[in-house]
Parts: sequence; C-alpha cells; structure tokens
Amino acid sequence: MHLIWKSIVLYLYIIFIYRLMGKKELGKLSITDFIVTILMAECAIYSITEEKVSIFTSIIPITCLAFAQITISFISLKSDKFRKLIDGTPSVIIKNGKLIFSTMSKLRYTLDDLITGLREHGVKSVEEVNYAILENNGKLSIFPKELEYPMPIILDGVIQYEVLEEIGKDIVWINKLLKQKRITLEEIFYAFYTKEKTFIITRKELL
Repeated sequence: MHLIWKSIVLYLYIIFIYRLMGKKELGKLSITDFIVTILMAECAIYSITEEKVSIFTSIIPITCLAFAQITISFISLKSDKFRKLIDGTPSVIIKNGKLIFSTMSKLRYTLDDLITGLREHGVKSVEEVNYAILENNGKLSIFPKELEYPMPIILDGVIQYEVLEEIGKDIVWINKLLKQKRITLEEIFYAFYTKEKTFIITRKELL
C-alpha cells in the first residue's frame, strides 16, 4: 500500500508540474524539456523503489527542476540569443531539391536518417522537395516544390539577415516596409515572407 500511495501521489504531482510548465506533447519537447523529463522520472523512481525514503526526496528536486525550466523558458522568450544558445536553431538540409551536405555533417544527420524522414512524409526523392528543415526537436519538416515555404524575416524584433539575403531583400526594403505599416521593429513579434507577400504579427495582437 505504501508503494501504491507513493506512485499515485507522484503521478498526480508530475501531471500538475507539467501543466504548470505548459507542456503538451512529448514529441514537441525541446532538448532542455527532454532532459528535465528524464531527471524527473529518475527522481520519482528513487523514492518509489526505496521503501524507507520519504516521498519528499522526489518532490523537492522535481519542484526545483520545474522552476528552473520555467525560468529558462521565460528568459528564452525574452532573449533571442539565449534561446538560440539553449535550444539551437532549425537547420535547412535541403534547398531547391539539393542536399546541403555541410549542414548535415555538422548536425551528424546521415543520409539514412534523411531517407527515413522523407519516407515518413510520403516523399520519394530529394528532387521533390523545395525545403527540408531539421527542427530543434529533431523532427524533419518537408515543404514540397508545389508549396512555397514561409520565410521568417523578423523574429521577436530581430531581423533575420540570412533569410533576407535568400529572398533577395535588404535592410532598405525592411525599413520601407516598416514605414508603410507605421510600426517599429521592436513592435513586431513575427514577420514572414511568402508568395511575394509579407505578413506581420505585432506584439499587440498577442495580448
């Protein structure tokens, strides 16, 4: 009965913690979320398997891990540089039907991994793909050639110069766009370019 009681309490407590952290699906967890998940599981197992160990031996470190992760998530939301440092950035591994081997090598992403990812999306060959992006959580996003991938040009008020260069635009174009929309760079939460049109989401729209 003591073992059952511990298991139920820790199960309910971890559900509460994950609600507090705002996590939904395991497949969408970042690297830091995944690490915290493993550590929480280890903490829970310890007090469950050791009969003489208090349940608080698990609850206290689990709580500390949760608040540490909440703090990291909050800082990541405010700081683009910190977010990239912790979670990394999505990487383009196929562009216009061509493999970018340098990126794949850097990420240690093999051809077998890529072929498996393409098959999962029902894609037969690399030539069918306009863009393939390896996301922060390890998932492969595929954009077939008949679709046009929305290019993020501004994230959290930060201009993505590499994307600008890729779509053939520059800072002069950005400044002209801001002037037309009568907004400042700092007001923009997310802006993307697709089908020769620009879409902007401001911070005010999120409130």
